[in-house]
Amino acid sequence: MTETGLPLAGLRVLDISSFIAAPAAAVVLGDWGADVIKIEGPDGDANRKIMHDSANYPKADVDYPWQMDSRNKRSLALDLKQPAARAALDRLLAVSDIVICNFPPPVRDKLKLTYEDMKKVNPKLIYASLTGYGETGPDRDRPGFDVTAYFARSGLLDAQRYEGGPPGVPVPAQGDRATAMTLVSSILLALVHRMKTGEGSWVGTSLLGNGLWSCGVIAQAALVGAFLPPRPPPERPRTALGNIYRTKDDRWIQLTIVREDKLWAPLCRALEKPELLDDPRFVEISERRQRSAELAAIFSETFATQPYEHWRKALAAHEITFGVISRPQDIPDDEQAVHAGAVVETAIPAMPRTLANPIRVSFAEQRIAHAAPTLGQHTDEILGEIGLSTDEIAGLRSTGAVR
Repeated sequence: MTETGLPLAGLRVLDISSFIAAPAAAVVLGDWGADVIKIEGPDGDANRKIMHDSANYPKADVDYPWQMDSRNKRSLALDLKQPAARAALDRLLAVSDIVICNFPPPVRDKLKLTYEDMKKVNPKLIYASLTGYGETGPDRDRPGFDVTAYFARSGLLDAQRYEGGPPGVPVPAQGDRATAMTLVSSILLALVHRMKTGEGSWVGTSLLGNGLWSCGVIAQAALVGAFLPPRPPPERPRTALGNIYRTKDDRWIQLTIVREDKLWAPLCRALEKPELLDDPRFVEISERRQRSAELAAIFSETFATQPYEHWRKALAAHEITFGVISRPQDIPDDEQAVHAGAVVETAIPAMPRTLANPIRVSFAEQRIAHAAPTLGQHTDEILGEIGLSTDEIAGLRSTGAVR
C-alpha cells in the first residue's frame, strides 16, 4: 500500500480510532505514502453507518463518508476484549511506527490502549492521542464531538450568531477536519524528534484546543476582557463594507474591505455610484460606520439590480476584495477547486472524484484514492505479515478474536 516516492513510504500507522478527526489524520498520512491499518472491532467503525444514522448527512447511493475517511487503508478486525486479539495487536505494535487513538481515557485504560501500555511493547512508537477536551481536568473523560467541543465549548457558535437569534449549528465534521491537520502536524513533529534522538513519544491534541485556536481573535480578546455583542443583522452591519449582499440572480456576495482608505473610491466606481464619493454622509470612515445601515441599504439595492457574474467582473476589475458564497451544489463545477488540487480524481468507480487533503509539496504528489476496505478485508494478510500461520489465524477466527 505504499509508493516509494512518497515522503511517508515505509511507515506503518495503526488507526485505532473512530468517527472523523483521528481517522482523517490517518488518511492524510496514507495519502503521503504510509501503510495505514484500520483496527476495527467486530462490529466495525461506526463511521461505516454514519451517512444513514445521522439526519444531517446528505444521502447518496455511495457511502462517501467511509470512502473519504478510510481510503487507501487496510482493515484488521480485532476484538480487543479478548487476550488473544490483544496479543496479536502487540505483535503488530512491535513492528509499527505510529498509533492514532481517540478513545476516551476510561476506554483506553480498560483496553490497555494508553501510551504507557504501548511503549512497553515498542519504545520507539509514536502515539498520537485525540480527545474532546484534553488529557487532564474535570472534563477529560467526557466524549466530545466537533459540534460540542470544537464549536460549542470554544465559543465559536456564539461568536457567529446574529443578534437576537440562536447559535448556528455547523455542518457535519467541520471542526474534525481542521483538527485532523493539527494531529498530523504533531505526528510529523514526533517523527522529526525520533529522527534526531531515536526516541518514541506521545503527542496529542483536543477538539476544544483546536476550536479555541480557530476562534483565536475572539477568544484572545476575551482573555484580556474585551468582547463584542452578538453580530447585528446584514441590514444593520457594523460596517457596510464588510457585509453580505444578494444579487439579482439570488446569489450572495461577501464584501470584505479592510483598507477602506484605499478601496472606498474604487468600490463606488465598481458599483457605478460615484455620487457616494461626495455624499457628506459617507466621506469619512467614521461617518460610514455610524451610518452603516443607510450605506448597506444603498449597497443592497444596487447589488440587486444585476446578476452575480456582472458584479464578479465589475468588482474584480477594480481589485475589490470579495467572494461569492458558494452553495454545496456549486462545488462539482468549481474549476478553481480542481486547479487548487482540492478536488481530485480517484480509482474508486462509485466515487470518481474526492477531496484531497490540503497539504501541497513540490517533491511529491498525493497517492490516488483507492476504495476503503470492507470490515476485516485484510485481517489474514496483516496477521500473516507479523508471522501468524494460517492455522493460528483460523484458530483466532473460530473464537471470535478476529474477523
